[in-house]
Amino acid sequence: MTSDTTTTTINPLDLPICTTCGTQFSTPTPPTPCPICDDPRQYLPPTGQDYTTLRALRAPTHEPQLKNILAPLNPNSTTTTTTTTSNKIYTLHTTPKHCIGQRAFLLLTPHGNILWDCIPYLDTETITNINALGGISAIIISHPHYYATHLVWAEAFNCPVYLSSEDREWVMRKEDSGKQRQIFWDGQEVEVLPGSGVIGVKTGGHFPGSSVLWWKDEKVMFLADTIGTIPSGVGDYGDRGRREGTASYTFMWSYPNMIPLPPDDVHGIWKALKHTEFDRAYGAFMGMDTVGDCKKRVLDSAKIFVRAMGTYCMVFIGASASASALAPASSAPDSPVEE
Repeated sequence: MTSDTTTTTINPLDLPICTTCGTQFSTPTPPTPCPICDDPRQYLPPTGQDYTTLRALRAPTHEPQLKNILAPLNPNSTTTTTTTTSNKIYTLHTTPKHCIGQRAFLLLTPHGNILWDCIPYLDTETITNINALGGISAIIISHPHYYATHLVWAEAFNCPVYLSSEDREWVMRKEDSGKQRQIFWDGQEVEVLPGSGVIGVKTGGHFPGSSVLWWKDEKVMFLADTIGTIPSGVGDYGDRGRREGTASYTFMWSYPNMIPLPPDDVHGIWKALKHTEFDRAYGAFMGMDTVGDCKKRVLDSAKIFVRAMGTYCMVFIGASASASALAPASSAPDSPVEE
């Protein structure tokens, strides 16, 4: 991977943005091809590599005209607990779909607002609307596909951005020296704002530093595509529930190219999450909202996933979703699972 990520004095509105992945670069002349898209987890479009800028995207003559939609979370549930939580969570996405098309989440906490993940498009209307809710005190991003224009966001809201240290090589725009808005965090977890109970949990898998965001007190997990939400996860199965063997989530190394994670990495994701408690989970794209017993559904899905790969993996066969050690299968030796 080669990319010139040296700092420049060019206006950030004029820095190039990949039209496929939405990554912004440090220099007026971006690398060809885009290192993010050239990676086997992403792809180069059949129409060829192309770039734009925020200034071009904001122009009244740009077609199509982009608009960011900031709205309270409206999950597929009418439970009281979900409604209460939803008043503290806003979703943010660009319409029509732009680049990858992911959504971001704005979490309103008494300790300051936190933006989970990032989208490429930012305009003055979005800044005004977010400031009306209290602004942004910190940004944390799940993985390099959503790094987008994160320094433009950090500069607009004068806040830090948390990025996994394991994925530093994928940062295509480095900040000017002395500003220190980019915080490369080490270790398994980071509390984004002290006392907020909003915790980045590093799971690996999709990328070495791939993370989820756990709002501990609200029992909510934000998955990005560290764990992928699938159609059977959001389907309405009524009172009868899902049939045995129906998954809610998937685990992929590459989503657009449909390359699965190996069983050991799936197990690593579960080990990173097994001490957490959550009953709601929200994925990277609009509509990827799962409500009810979500932690158990993550483990059940992991077991289904590993079995479907034709790989025997004792730690998932007969394991429970409790925070205690995973139980061995009834057909396995009566000894604790080695973790």
